[in-house]
Amino acid sequence: MGHRDFLNGWGRAPSPGGKPRLRRGGPMGTWTVAADGGRPEGRSCSHLGQVVPGIGSSPGTGEGPDVATGCAECAAQGQRWVHLRRCLTCGHLGCCDSSRGRHATAHHERTGHPIARSAEEGETWAWCYSDEVFLECR
Repeated sequence: MGHRDFLNGWGRAPSPGGKPRLRRGGPMGTWTVAADGGRPEGRSCSHLGQVVPGIGSSPGTGEGPDVATGCAECAAQGQRWVHLRRCLTCGHLGCCDSSRGRHATAHHERTGHPIARSAEEGETWAWCYSDEVFLECR
């Protein structure tokens, strides 16, 4: 299972039982590697140190003035997006992999910024593209 499975249009990461895992966000907690039924246990993320404090400070709230306007690249191209993802290095807001533009993934490929989180209300997960691990904010 790759990042496209986690950054899909549903924007919900499966729990070990296969059901969506959703929690209400609050003040930023700690990002930790979460169980991923499709991968070996004990994986780690070597990029958590690149998360910039204050970016994505309230996972699960859908915060940020740009969330209301959505994916700027999609808007410029006259495309629609499905869900939004926020880069935790620079704050870039891009669309998910189920969106035509896949701008969050394109941002990672262009910049090397490793971690993006869901910008959807009620979702408190992120994905490290580089280490291919699912993260939760606790």
